[in-house]
Amino acid sequence: MLTALLGATGVLALLTLVPGPDMAIVTKRAVTRGRGDGLRTVAGIAVGLLIWGALTVAGLAALLAASAEVYLAVKLAGAAYLCWLGIRSLWRPGAEPEAELPEGDRPGARRTGGAWRTGGAWRTGGAWRTGLVANVLNPKIAVFYTGLLPALAPPGLRPAAGMALLVLVHVLLTLAWLGTYVYVLSRARRFFARPRVRRALDRAMGVVLIGFGVRVATA
Repeated sequence: MLTALLGATGVLALLTLVPGPDMAIVTKRAVTRGRGDGLRTVAGIAVGLLIWGALTVAGLAALLAASAEVYLAVKLAGAAYLCWLGIRSLWRPGAEPEAELPEGDRPGARRTGGAWRTGGAWRTGGAWRTGLVANVLNPKIAVFYTGLLPALAPPGLRPAAGMALLVLVHVLLTLAWLGTYVYVLSRARRFFARPRVRRALDRAMGVVLIGFGVRVATA
């Protein structure tokens, strides 16, 4: 069983490392709003994977993968969300707050009830929701889980238990990979905080997100 689990972990690791919409979203949040926002986005992505994993173990994801109409609806909703994120980046490039500064050093920041507010708007939940919604509206995860996990499930375990174990492995790999990626980006936050660089990056990420949205819609 251990050999089968290690082999499945290798396959999941390769799939985790392949660049996709998640990485583009994390890149934008991390370089424009700092490491904290990047990590919250990663957390939202992980929760989205757990939701799809729970649906897969319960057998509901298989119904989605088998229903062309429902799959199309979720796919188009996900594509529209990615395109909306991309258009927002292109519409006002460089308009996001500067890269994460030490608490209290951001212009207009003030301490309120244990959390920082900037410009009068709470900003801690947006990153988490962005990662969560992007994953929940990605029906390819349902197809991936229902089509691949049963074949990778280690022998000796019940199918549901084996798939649940692989979902947890995939979530941990995603957290490790994207968390490390956010940390690497944060090391260069001074460079990304430059207005000209931030505007160029916003435009690039906008094009990338729209491209992913179009690819999801037409796949």
